[in-house]
Amino acid sequence: MTRSTRLTPAARAAAAAVDPELIAADLAALVRMRSVTGDEIAIQGSLADWLEALGMTVEIFHPDPAAIREDPDWPGEEVSRAALPVVIGRAGRPGAFRLVLSGHVDVVPEGDPATWSGDPFSGEIRDGQLYGRGACDMKGGIAAILGAVRALRVSSALDTLQGELIVALVPSEEDGGQGTLAAIRAGVTGDLCVIPEPSSLDVIIAHAGAITFRLTVPGKAAHASRRTEGVSALDNLHTLVRALEADEKRRNAAETEPLMTALGLPYPTIVGKVAGGEWASTVMDRVVAEGRYGVRLGQAPEAAADELRACIAAACARDPFLRSHPATVEITGARFGSARVAADHPLPTGLIATARAVTGRRPKALGVPYGADMRLFINVGDTPCVIFGPGDVRLAHGADESVPLAEVEACARVLAAWVAEELGAGAA
Repeated sequence: MTRSTRLTPAARAAAAAVDPELIAADLAALVRMRSVTGDEIAIQGSLADWLEALGMTVEIFHPDPAAIREDPDWPGEEVSRAALPVVIGRAGRPGAFRLVLSGHVDVVPEGDPATWSGDPFSGEIRDGQLYGRGACDMKGGIAAILGAVRALRVSSALDTLQGELIVALVPSEEDGGQGTLAAIRAGVTGDLCVIPEPSSLDVIIAHAGAITFRLTVPGKAAHASRRTEGVSALDNLHTLVRALEADEKRRNAAETEPLMTALGLPYPTIVGKVAGGEWASTVMDRVVAEGRYGVRLGQAPEAAADELRACIAAACARDPFLRSHPATVEITGARFGSARVAADHPLPTGLIATARAVTGRRPKALGVPYGADMRLFINVGDTPCVIFGPGDVRLAHGADESVPLAEVEACARVLAAWVAEELGAGAA
């Protein structure tokens, strides 16, 4: 660890107190807890116990999912759920400057186990990488939070914080963010917030968003031997996909923000699922396609939905059959908005300075093309928020998902030092 005179003695002591062996053990245990979205109760009970053992005052509550669905800022959902268990840990002085460390405990399904080189929930360590579903997204970040809190306690900084630290562990991020919305409505807001989602230890200050949609495309049925007397819904879908491709090109070409143009394709559109047809020798009279549509930086999901509908409506108007039999567009599932924090805001500048002092590496300030709970803290909770965490997001959601243990350790050290710095641990 590179030390710097910029860090206070309390911050240096907190960073040095991180225990890499305990972090690895915590992360392996977390990965072994199968917490696929919609099934987070068990892991939340364990995490509540761990935070309490680390010296935090802990609350676990279960907001009514039906009530959250009525919230005007409801971010949608992909799975049916009967519970939204939220864990909140508190330390320090309530009513003073407040920091939030937040992470989601839910993971996506593991997919076909045959595509993995081992058990998807083994938590196996090979060559410094810990493997398993959620290791990268984002149980590595959860382990870093636990490691930081433990280090703050071991170094005595947790008992001398001059402000308040909140740890918020939430469900339902993968399918929209209902857990974070529930936490915000319960008062989990602050002056600054860090989410240790995978960022390869760079600082994410801007992210795009995405909505999911269902496109129902009509056709006209006919016997295969007389197919020219029918109109294939599949052909009509092809027409609309070409329109979506042109729309994607136009929307991305219009972007001028360097954080986003650097990504090449910040706002992708895809059709990921197609179903249609009832008989092999019948011209299809209906196709249903489902896909993802990017939400531009500074754009609300509703505005993106309007752009999508306009694109489909214009394409239908240009087609002789679809003009009289237009396709329908439904917005389904998660609704990830976009968000950003200014590059010169005290949150990214302070976190970058602390990370450089602790690790010797200066993180880059970046934008990313996907949505995250960051936007809920910023747009709903009025809390400046960035992403800074271990792991490469390109490994998330795939077979053999993994995270470098060295990055988890480094993240924990940075978070521990940052909390001690920002909250004046050890000050008179």
